[in-house]
Amino acid sequence: MEYGIQMYSVRDITGKDMEGALKALAEMGYRNVEFAGFFGIPAEKIKAMLDRYGLKVSGTHTGWQEIADHYEETLTYHKAIGNTRIIIPGADLSTKEKLDAFIEMLNEYQPKLAAEGITLGYHNHDHEFKPNDDGQIIYDEIVSRTDVALEIDTYWAYAAGKDPVALMESLKQRLPVIHIKDGLSNREGKPLGMGTAPVAAVYKKAVALGVPMVVESETLQPDGLTEARICIEYLKSQE
Repeated sequence: MEYGIQMYSVRDITGKDMEGALKALAEMGYRNVEFAGFFGIPAEKIKAMLDRYGLKVSGTHTGWQEIADHYEETLTYHKAIGNTRIIIPGADLSTKEKLDAFIEMLNEYQPKLAAEGITLGYHNHDHEFKPNDDGQIIYDEIVSRTDVALEIDTYWAYAAGKDPVALMESLKQRLPVIHIKDGLSNREGKPLGMGTAPVAAVYKKAVALGVPMVVESETLQPDGLTEARICIEYLKSQE
C-alpha cells in the first residue's frame, strides 16, 4: 500500500522548512503528499523536492478564490508540479446566496480544469452535513447540483453523526481519494488509532474500493512529524 499525507499535518515546519518536511515524511514511508499552500516556493523547486525524495503530489487543498481569481496562474503552477487534483478545502456556505454562488463557481471551473487534465474536488468538514442559515444541507446541495469529485474527510463525517463507511459506499463513483483521520465525537482530533472514529473500518473499505488514503492529523501534539509517524505505523498495522 502507498499512503499519502495532507501537509497541513506538519504545518509547524512547512512554512520554514518545506524540504525538510518532505524528506522526513518520505523517510517514514509516505509516498504521496497533498499540499496545503506553497509558502511562496516556486513550482520548479517544489517539483525538484518531490523528485529528490521519491514523492508524488496526490492533490492540493486550494482555496476557491485562487481558482476563481487567479485561474491561469493557479493552473500553470499545478501543472508544473505534476498535480492532477485540486481540492477546495471548505468555504463559507452559510446562506443560500453564498452556496448558490459557490455552486455556480464549481460548475464553471470543473469542466475547465477537466479539459486541462485536472480534477476539481471538495473536502468536507462536519458543518456541511447540518442545515445552514437558510436550512440547506450543504453537502447534499454540492452532491446533487455539481459533478465535482468528493474527498470525504471520514473523521469530520463521523463527527457530524454520519457513518463514513456508508458514505464512501454511496459516493464511490465520485470518490478519488479520502482523508483517513481519527478523533473524538466532540470534534477533538487525534492521531490514527487514538480516537473513537471507525478508522479500521474506513481503512478496510478504502482498500476494498481501491481508493487512495491521505492521512490528516492536525493537533501537533507534540509536533506534526510525531503524529505523522504514529499514523503511518497505524496504517501499516492494518495491512
